[in-house]
Amino acid sequence: MQQVIQISTPVQNGLFDVTGEVQEIVGKSGISEGMVNVYVRGATAAMMIQENWDQSVQNDVINLLRKLIPAGVWEHDSQDDNGDAHLKAGLVGPSETIPIMNGQLGLSTWQNIFLCEFDGPRNRREIVVTLYDSSR
Repeated sequence: MQQVIQISTPVQNGLFDVTGEVQEIVGKSGISEGMVNVYVRGATAAMMIQENWDQSVQNDVINLLRKLIPAGVWEHDSQDDNGDAHLKAGLVGPSETIPIMNGQLGLSTWQNIFLCEFDGPRNRREIVVTLYDSSR
């Protein structure tokens, strides 16, 4: 089973929680045990499982990546001024895989699934959600 989530991102760099949307797809699938993969389409965004307690960890992720990969100093910037976004997305990665346990995402209390935007704002980001039923 596969479904696409579409979201817009209002800022250039940010983490956006998509856990609820993914859990809704898992719940409707009827799969009790298996895996779900979330994959963002695009070379300047990524997926990350991270703490959900408050915004501080998400802000720390963005601030760390800004320090590690500053804007405006990359060869690709001469083409479309987003070399840092490509590098950040490549470092974090385009997908995450989460176990499905008893029909629920197998995340811990403090984990959520985040789309990482590094080249926003964007009217539409697409996240491909692919489910695998291990009971079949």
